[in-house]
Amino acid sequence: MTDPHAIRPHGVPHSALDQLPDRDREETAEWQASLDAVAEAAGPHRAAYLMRRTLERAEGAGVALPKLLETDYINTIPTAGEPEVPGDPEMEARITAWNRWNAAAMVTRGSKYGVGGHIATFASAAWLYETGFNHFFKGKESPEAPGSGDQIYVQGHASPGVYARAFLDGRLTEAHLDNFRRESGGEGLPSYPHPRRLPWLWEFPTVSMGLGPLSAIYQARFNRYLTNRGIKDVSASHVWAFLGDGEMDEPESTAALALAAREGLDNLTFVINCNLQRLDGPVRANFKIVQELEAQFRGAGWNVVKTLWGSAWDELLQLDTTGALVRRLREVPDAQVQTYQTRGAAYIREDFFGKDPALAEMAKLLSDDKILDCFHFSRGGHEPRKVYAAYKAAVEFKGAPTVILAQTVKGHTLGEGFASKNANHQMKKLSTDEFKRMRDALDLPIKDSDFTDGVVPYGHPGADSAEVRYLQERRAALGGPAPARRVHPLAPLPAPAEKAFASFDKGSGSQNVATTMAFVRLIKDLVRDKETGKRWVPIVPDEARTFGMESLFPSLGIYSPKGQTYEPVDRDQLMYYKEAKNGQILNEGITEAGSMADFIAAATAYSTHGEAMIPFYIFYSMFGWQRTADQMWQLGDQLGRGFLVGATAGRTTLTGEGLQHADGHSPVIAATNPAALSYDPAFAYEVAAIVKEGLRRMYGEAKPGEDQDVFYYLTVYNEPMPQPAKPAVGGIDEGIVKGLYRFNTAETAGLTPAANAPRVQLLGSGTAIHWALDAQRKLAEDWGVAADVWSATSWTELRRDALEADEAILRGEERVPYLRQALAGAQGPVLAVSDYMRQVPDQIAQWVEQDWSSLGADGFGLSDTRDAARRHFGVDAESIVVAALAQLARRGEVKATAVKEARERYGL
Repeated sequence: MTDPHAIRPHGVPHSALDQLPDRDREETAEWQASLDAVAEAAGPHRAAYLMRRTLERAEGAGVALPKLLETDYINTIPTAGEPEVPGDPEMEARITAWNRWNAAAMVTRGSKYGVGGHIATFASAAWLYETGFNHFFKGKESPEAPGSGDQIYVQGHASPGVYARAFLDGRLTEAHLDNFRRESGGEGLPSYPHPRRLPWLWEFPTVSMGLGPLSAIYQARFNRYLTNRGIKDVSASHVWAFLGDGEMDEPESTAALALAAREGLDNLTFVINCNLQRLDGPVRANFKIVQELEAQFRGAGWNVVKTLWGSAWDELLQLDTTGALVRRLREVPDAQVQTYQTRGAAYIREDFFGKDPALAEMAKLLSDDKILDCFHFSRGGHEPRKVYAAYKAAVEFKGAPTVILAQTVKGHTLGEGFASKNANHQMKKLSTDEFKRMRDALDLPIKDSDFTDGVVPYGHPGADSAEVRYLQERRAALGGPAPARRVHPLAPLPAPAEKAFASFDKGSGSQNVATTMAFVRLIKDLVRDKETGKRWVPIVPDEARTFGMESLFPSLGIYSPKGQTYEPVDRDQLMYYKEAKNGQILNEGITEAGSMADFIAAATAYSTHGEAMIPFYIFYSMFGWQRTADQMWQLGDQLGRGFLVGATAGRTTLTGEGLQHADGHSPVIAATNPAALSYDPAFAYEVAAIVKEGLRRMYGEAKPGEDQDVFYYLTVYNEPMPQPAKPAVGGIDEGIVKGLYRFNTAETAGLTPAANAPRVQLLGSGTAIHWALDAQRKLAEDWGVAADVWSATSWTELRRDALEADEAILRGEERVPYLRQALAGAQGPVLAVSDYMRQVPDQIAQWVEQDWSSLGADGFGLSDTRDAARRHFGVDAESIVVAALAQLARRGEVKATAVKEARERYGL
């Protein structure tokens, strides 16, 4: 056995390699001695250089070694390794100059209206976008990726530059630019990429920050899913996400890096604009954000390309024979790099070069102009040749996603008042003199006389100019304009067989069935449909067994790009864990954010790829809207379609999970999203009716004036209860969809109240309707009160319909809300109850003509039996009885003493 002490000098810490046998101790010792000799003779930096060269050679030879997490603060691709840029660089420079000008002009002109805007971000990133538009971003008509093109996630604060380019190529007019951030008239441009506000241009919302990178990863993954399942071959589509270095602090920005590397998403490129500044100041004032990001991405398994310095630095790097320059670049913190950009040559000579004798000697060889060129202007992200080299390396790299860390100057070309200033994110305009200096720097043919009354003019070389022709030719070669959102003329999906829905109409008889199980059973039938079954995308965050979905594992398979490389432990069981390359289920692990990103990609495939997909994402209701409401808003902005299903819903149905799991408010949050149609069905046949209507509205024949770009939120419960048959009366399905229908009356319930009995209307949703039905019986048998029970399938849809009726009055139209129509003539007061906070049913109170009262589960949840929890919150059947009697007593329809007697009888 090898003695580790034979190759480890005294005092050197033990190594993990000590436990491995050394086949040749002398050889090992010789290598170590050589390293020691180099370090002693030439310094540790030379030794480190040799080691890195050796590691680089080993990697090239296929020797498996862990990669370094950080490299020097220099470009990954040396100047000698940069490919020639095709096209006409001078023409592209003129186009970029026009775009810079018009982006700044648009925001400045809008500032007089106080609408704001951002200039500095695009100024730093202009070449990052222009290089992509001219050479890489495939359009929707690309023969390589027909109907899909590339997916481009534009950094939100850079949107003025994209508008400026669309103006240059004729897609926008001056009137559009003058309506930047002024949308109420219908011709405005949204502040950021908002597809719902500008659906022909923007595909992907990227503000809120952090959601763009997360969505981009799952979009690239969904592209692979579509290809592997045989839905559509989109293997030629590439996903580009443009991000800020400050944005990378958002936890969502890096939440799925390991997924992208694990699945080898080489169809994905992050371009991080490292201008070293966030909204208030430096991103890493005392550190280096580029190095931090490099380590983070390399550690996650990404290919990293650093594009930091422009060509002016080549001479300095050639002069760095001692490595002093590279060491100094690595040790200077970001805030000091920012300071260098604003200071003169004398300061830089002293503070940067003067710290090391070797650098001081180097500085003697450099003119002041050379130093200022390097430190003020020469950044890799500002030179198209270096950006092109990085992009080409990214799209050609196979086996892993690529991140490009491109260093720029925030506010580049905007003048000394903007460049690298801490406040430049909040600076919304340039003065006339600043614009004139910018014009001269960009060499644009704009005359002083064009500044009329101090208003900066827009610039355009002419619709038939060489610049516009070049721009349009380049885009035509790449497949049309970009970014661009297209809704393909898809035929409505055929409706599934009626049998799948009608099977729930007869009820469950004596069998207890939870509405969660009813939903899963419905999906099992729908995915078997020959026409539309393959278009369902089941999404679940590692809780499929909780929701009874394990039966779908062997029949649909769980998607994995590697298939199943192991024998599952439960292979001998009927419902074994089956992974497959063409698997249909997306089982995401414990990540609601990742699951929502999956859902968004699937829900918008109809526009992104021209393929209608039907996602349903089922989750603990408490962990849906509460955790990822921001992504639900993103989904609405992106015009997504599909079914969100909040399972184990309600505050009192989870007997042992307690406060953190007990959902009493998700319908409140859902009600704030205009694109969400929120339902709380009580019975299995209601679930079926809602899903049937959702499929028609989102994927079938839309009614005149009906918005198809909506999504459905259903709350379903884990409480097994007898499922009744659908009442055999007309209008039930209409009532289910609109949000309210009368389930029964005291008479149809067989309770035979007296002719003059007091009457109350009980409105219940979800599992609460069972308490209402129990209360209906108690009211009749114990107190002689007749109660009618109504199923309120959607408090939110009732409210929205009533609001629309109110708006109609302002237009001079008379319209009675459906809620008021449904309750017209209903006798007695109305008492509403749900397993949520009272705010949920109280949404509709102002439109109810009868006396109104509500019960709900307000406060934090708790662990206990269902009966005990419902008694605690005062929503059980007995509490409903007492509340109903109290309403009737106030009206003088029962004795006041009845309320006290009821409380005592039921032990309240």
